[in-house]
Amino acid sequence: MENIISINLSTTTAPVVTESRSKDWIDYGTEEWANLYPQFLIDLYYNSSTQAAIINATAELIAGEDLVIEDEEDRELEAIVKLKKFFNSANSNETLNEVIKKVAFDFKLQGAFALNIVWSQDRTQIAEIYHIGVDKIRAEKPNELGKVEAYYVSTDWANTRQNKPYRVPAFNTNDRTSPNQILYTGIYSPNMNAYYTPDYVAGNNWALVDQRVAEFHLNNISNGFSGSFLISFANGVPTLEERQQIENSLAAKFTGADNAGKFILTFSDDKTRTPEITAITPSDLDKQYVALQTLLVQNILTAHRVTSPILMGIKSDTGLGNNADELNSAANFYLNTVVAPFQGHIIKTLRKIFTVNGMDIPVRFEQLKPITTRFTDQDLAAVMTQDEIREELGLAPLAKEEVVVDAGLTKMSEFTALEAFLDTLEDIPEDWELIKEEIVDGEHVDFDYEAELNKIANEKIELASTGRANPNARSSQDGLNRSGTAFYKVRYVYRNDNFLLNRSGTTRDFCSIMESADKIYRKEDIENMGGANPGFGIDGSNYYDKFLFKGGPNCHHFWLRQIYRAPAIDDDYVYYPDNVQDEKNIGYTQAVMEGFTAERNDGLVAIPPKRMANNGYYN
Repeated sequence: MENIISINLSTTTAPVVTESRSKDWIDYGTEEWANLYPQFLIDLYYNSSTQAAIINATAELIAGEDLVIEDEEDRELEAIVKLKKFFNSANSNETLNEVIKKVAFDFKLQGAFALNIVWSQDRTQIAEIYHIGVDKIRAEKPNELGKVEAYYVSTDWANTRQNKPYRVPAFNTNDRTSPNQILYTGIYSPNMNAYYTPDYVAGNNWALVDQRVAEFHLNNISNGFSGSFLISFANGVPTLEERQQIENSLAAKFTGADNAGKFILTFSDDKTRTPEITAITPSDLDKQYVALQTLLVQNILTAHRVTSPILMGIKSDTGLGNNADELNSAANFYLNTVVAPFQGHIIKTLRKIFTVNGMDIPVRFEQLKPITTRFTDQDLAAVMTQDEIREELGLAPLAKEEVVVDAGLTKMSEFTALEAFLDTLEDIPEDWELIKEEIVDGEHVDFDYEAELNKIANEKIELASTGRANPNARSSQDGLNRSGTAFYKVRYVYRNDNFLLNRSGTTRDFCSIMESADKIYRKEDIENMGGANPGFGIDGSNYYDKFLFKGGPNCHHFWLRQIYRAPAIDDDYVYYPDNVQDEKNIGYTQAVMEGFTAERNDGLVAIPPKRMANNGYYN
């Protein structure tokens, strides 16, 4: 048995945080990687092709194309000038975008990132910021209040004798005595002390399997792990030293780079038999490895919350996520639930720096958007309006005419009416906690919208009428769970499909107003929206279903569903709040687990018209 080679896959990959009396810092590692957990993650990245593909793609999405100022025309000129200067020169060697790309990579790979903050000589401004690798940092033991006041930096924590760690104070605007400080941050990780773990940590065992499988194949090719022939000696069993001499002699002649794994030796006490050479044919090893590869890839994708491998540049032979609509839904899900929180935390951290320098202006990431072309220019010209063609060419839309409201005497902009409607709705309160939101697909509506639209089109109506909005009233989609112990509200928010390319950079007034309003809606509120975008309805009618077709043909927006749970019951009475802000936003899956299943909607609800057949045009 001593000659059997095995691969141990029982390695634990969960990080361990320990404090030692002999050290000023907190160790961060695993049983095999003592105080080297960041390096362990780097090692997995370099040795698991699946892990590397996901991390690379996600880091690119987090960094986006660039960081831009929101509503620049409304900001103070002095602050804009200072911020743009900082954009162009975050330090003596790099732009802020170059620093952010490193930050985004570390944030995804390590679950945290760090910046070296360099103060000006008079300590009034932050002069420069540098990215510093998380693998170079260890946290100092916290003070009596549990706050980390400094970090230790070493170029190689595997050899601290030659690379002695040095102390750098933590970022603190109230104590600027040190010329530089370290800002270390990440998203909360449970049961961790002073450190942050990556969001995919549960899948590292599978990434390690991926690494081990790759190593096995490499060794099999280079060193001949798998024998091709069995050589049996039947003239007795020699001593261990004699067996090693025989094996070495044969190996010297028949193995190596060109003859790897040519034979296996056995010995027997039966002297009547001569040496026998038997060919060995492996049994279904290829199928076993294919099955293992499929399993480990799927588990790594799951750990990273990737619903479509194609998004990460990973080919899928199953067909899962290959459908265009499925791919779009998967992309939006990943951007909203995975990428957006990373970006939000980076922006929050940067604004701490901007505030010190008197340039605290709202910024956002310009999201990367893949370019897809499914139609020829002739196809597009046949189904697009003049404004849509102008948008594709990068031209401004034609001037919009005012809409007649009442018998030709009073005129009101269609968008003025929309704004009036939005003013009746409730803002999302600042103290709400958004736990989860989701794209709704594969669902049906409960009315014949074509018949309704045709009916409305044949009636004399006021084009600017939007009806009365009651966002806090009950909706037909609201209801109790099966046990009758909790009440749930179903609401919607207007969102942009970040993977659609807007070549002109312009947005319809309707969509611009809807996005900037940042309101929540009942299904009924959306269906009662009036005559914005006249002529976009069936056969050119002025009304169409905004629940399905949003801002009309070629629109880049969709409805994102949110489910809110009312507070707990009181004295066997199910509380129905008058205001949604009293409730807690939970995900669809959580609601189902609690016994509430939301009404299914038409699949078009979650699809931007731009991605629909004919770009959302009826005919």
